[in-house]
Amino acid sequence: MPTRTMNTSSNNTNRTLVPEAKGALNQFKNQIASEFGLDFTGYNGDKTARECGQVGGEMVRRMIETAERNLSGR
Repeated sequence: MPTRTMNTSSNNTNRTLVPEAKGALNQFKNQIASEFGLDFTGYNGDKTARECGQVGGEMVRRMIETAERNLSGR
């Protein structure tokens, strides 16, 4: 069976699917970063992969929790 490869140049995953949500997502990111004692405003090139992963992972956890609550009708 042949393997399938992804064309990464057309599959940019670092984009906001709903442009109107960009500001809210940035605010959400900064709120979570602040809870971890990090500053994610401005330049972030000096952040470690671990720090970025902590913030991103927590964002995903909370978004999934919200989606599950919405799906369950709560």
